[in-house]
Formats: sequence, structure tokens, C-alpha cells
Amino acid sequence: MERSELLAAMKDRMPEKRYIHTIGVADTAMKLAEKFGEDVSKAEIAGILHDSCKFADRDWMRSIIEQQQMDPRLVQFHHELWHGPVGAYVAEMEFGITDADILNAIRYHTTGRRNASALECIVYIADLIEPNRNFPGIEELRKAAEVNNLHDLSVICVRHSIEFLLSKKQAVFPDSFDFYNDLLQKKRG
Repeated sequence: MERSELLAAMKDRMPEKRYIHTIGVADTAMKLAEKFGEDVSKAEIAGILHDSCKFADRDWMRSIIEQQQMDPRLVQFHHELWHGPVGAYVAEMEFGITDADILNAIRYHTTGRRNASALECIVYIADLIEPNRNFPGIEELRKAAEVNNLHDLSVICVRHSIEFLLSKKQAVFPDSFDFYNDLLQKKRG
């Protein structure tokens, strides 16, 4: 599917503000992919589809998680995490995406994971720093994106996300700790 077709499908699934965010993530992912020598087209597709299930019915998402035997820990955590894995399922079933790297970038865009690919890191970062986001520390993250390599930028971004969740006394999904620890171990290795 072309960009315009994918965006049209997303426009019907989300409020205008989230649609603008989606365009921002896609464009940011493309810029990061170009900067870091990754596939720009894959980054664009993953960026456009990453929030396809953000506003899906919770009961439906829970049923997909259970039927598809996704990580059972998901239902023990906040439903905000569900749209990534369910979005990957929808990307494959509804939009015909078969590229495992694109599907994983969608699946793990909120948590990261151990052994994340470059594309997974790019979409994770793009979701955090796209131009329409506004939160304390965003400008520092955007500046970090200008001067750091992908590995170091991934460490900075996942650390920021974990610290934010801890400051709000919210549970952190284990994949995020695995992502952070794996990145640190690879740097030392």
C-alpha cells in the first residue's frame, strides 16, 4: 500500500491529534532511518501503522492477545501497552505486512525489547521525539538525536521512558528493562 492509502486508513481509526502524531512519527522515523543508514520505506510503514490499534476496543484487544497467544504478561499491565502487539497483528492480517522487522517495530514501539533491531529502535525513538510531542525533557532528547549514534540514542530514550514511569510510580513492562540492560551490555561487550 502507498503512504496515502495507509494514512487514509489511519485517519479513520483515530482522533485528529493522534493522526498528526502518526504523521510525525512516520516522518521522524524516515529521517532517523536515513541518518542511520536503515531502510527508509520500512521506517515509514512502521511509523504510519504503529498506533493503528491505539483506540481499539480493549475487550477486543484482550481477545486478540489471548487468541494469538501473545505474551500473557501484557494483560497484567496497563492496556496502553496492548496496541503495539495487537497493531502488529492488524498490520499483518489487515494490511498484508509480512516483513518481520516492520511487524516487530510496531509490536515493540512502546516497550522495546532485548535484541531490538535498528528499525525497532528507530520507531521507538521516533514515537518519543516526533515534533508534536511536548513534555519535560523533550528538547534534550531531540538534541541527543542530532549528535548521538543509534545505540547511544536508544539508551538515552529508554532510560528517559523508564525514569518517567518510575517517577509516576507506574509499573514498567519487563521488556523495557530488558531493552535497556541489553543495550548497556552490548556497549560494554
